[in-house]
Amino acid sequence: MTPKSNLKSTFVIALIVTSYITFTLVAVNVGFIKNFIYVWLRSWLIAFLFAVPSLLYVAPFVRNKLKP
Repeated sequence: MTPKSNLKSTFVIALIVTSYITFTLVAVNVGFIKNFIYVWLRSWLIAFLFAVPSLLYVAPFVRNKLKP
């Protein structure tokens, strides 16, 4: 996988995974309140900002450590 396609896939994966996880967690913990979208998008942005570096730097390190 080329670095450019790796970067694209990292952003897409982070976008998809963080969006449905944060949606579910906010819905369960807060409920569908008046400002649900604001709370969800704020939570999603924070999760996304943590997920991208994790996928770019931590995941390859773990993958290399798990190789036989």
